Amino acid sequence: MRTRLANRSARLLLAVAAATALAATTTACGPEDNGAAAPAASASTSTDASADASDGAESGTGGTDSGSEDSGSEAGAGADKGGDKGAGEGGVGQSCGTNDLDLTLTPKSQAGGYYQVTAKAKSGITCYLDVNTPSVSFGSKPEGVASPVGQGGEDPIKLSGSAVAYTGISPKTTKEDGGVEFENVIVSVTDEDPNPAELALPEPAVVEKPIVTNWSTNPGETVPVIV
Repeated sequence: MRTRLANRSARLLLAVAAATALAATTTACGPEDNGAAAPAASASTSTDASADASDGAESGTGGTDSGSEDSGSEAGAGADKGGDKGAGEGGVGQSCGTNDLDLTLTPKSQAGGYYQVTAKAKSGITCYLDVNTPSVSFGSKPEGVASPVGQGGEDPIKLSGSAVAYTGISPKTTKEDGGVEFENVIVSVTDEDPNPAELALPEPAVVEKPIVTNWSTNPGETVPVIV
């Protein structure tokens, strides 16, 4: 009987000791393991987030720089094209119309008397006299149209600022009496010019078979004579 009680007590003691040891092991390992794992996971998550944020920032910066460089390059290319285009088109320029010019008429005594017409570009205008001979007529009838005599002549003549061109008009080239009297002369750059200029003569002139010279920058070349 005593032997059985002793054996039972021994087994109880062993069971209690085992339970105590198991509880101690669980208490020592569980919280410490859980506590160590949590900070490690948190640190890993923080590191990954920082890396993602850094990558995102670099990506954004790279996009901005790329856009800026591309825009700058395109703008520069556009400016260069515009500059090339401007240089390429800066050649001859516009042709003079009669309404681009200030025309003045001055009577001259040489060669039996003629009219010198001076052409000057209006303020702010630069143009070219592309046609050698102006269109000149006294009245609207064919007999009042001045015939070119081929004197002088430069093609084209640039008019701008103080630059001028001259032409000479002789209203009468016949020696006989006769002709038609006019108080004005019509001058235009070309026959088709829609805006001819009508210049007043200093006094009425008898017109018969009139002639006109070419445009020239040398007034001495514009004294109209029949050779």
